[in-house]
Amino acid sequence: MSRVSDLVDAYTEELRLPWRSGLSGGERVWMLVYPPDIERAMRAALPRLELVTGEGGHGWTLVDITDELGSWLASHRYAESFFEDPSDLTPSIIDKFEAELVKKVRAHLATAPVDQVVALVGIGSIFPFLRASSVIKAIDGEVRGRLLVLFPGLHNPETHSFRLLDARDGFDYRSRVIDPQKDFA
Repeated sequence: MSRVSDLVDAYTEELRLPWRSGLSGGERVWMLVYPPDIERAMRAALPRLELVTGEGGHGWTLVDITDELGSWLASHRYAESFFEDPSDLTPSIIDKFEAELVKKVRAHLATAPVDQVVALVGIGSIFPFLRASSVIKAIDGEVRGRLLVLFPGLHNPETHSFRLLDARDGFDYRSRVIDPQKDFA
């Protein structure tokens, strides 16, 4: 079986478990962690993930943030300057982008029903400008159903830490990891 099929199967098994109420936002976040080199294959599997979500009796909303940074920069009044000299992208400018991104994702989460899976795709596109941990922590309070984060990187089960694109020190997060190696018996 392929790695993608294993991940889809593990997600399907996670969907079959009862959804407990009374969980914090962070506990409603599911991290689907996979090696960065299969990102394109995971995106191709999105229709399969949507299908098994529906078969599991839940709704599906896809939020793709892949192009958000480029679109935001292109519409900025100093866009030409940023493209000529990327060092002009100061931390305060990046903070403004993060606030806009968080606002946009929160809006999707706020309107999603409690039986809905909101799939967040493209988290790798914010690297190296933003930390995935700060974006996820900023939006988890709005999760009413489940937030499925497609996470190209690594997860260390001993420390429960994540590394986006295996590029930075990991961050500890209380989400549920969807792992094809888990035993669901």
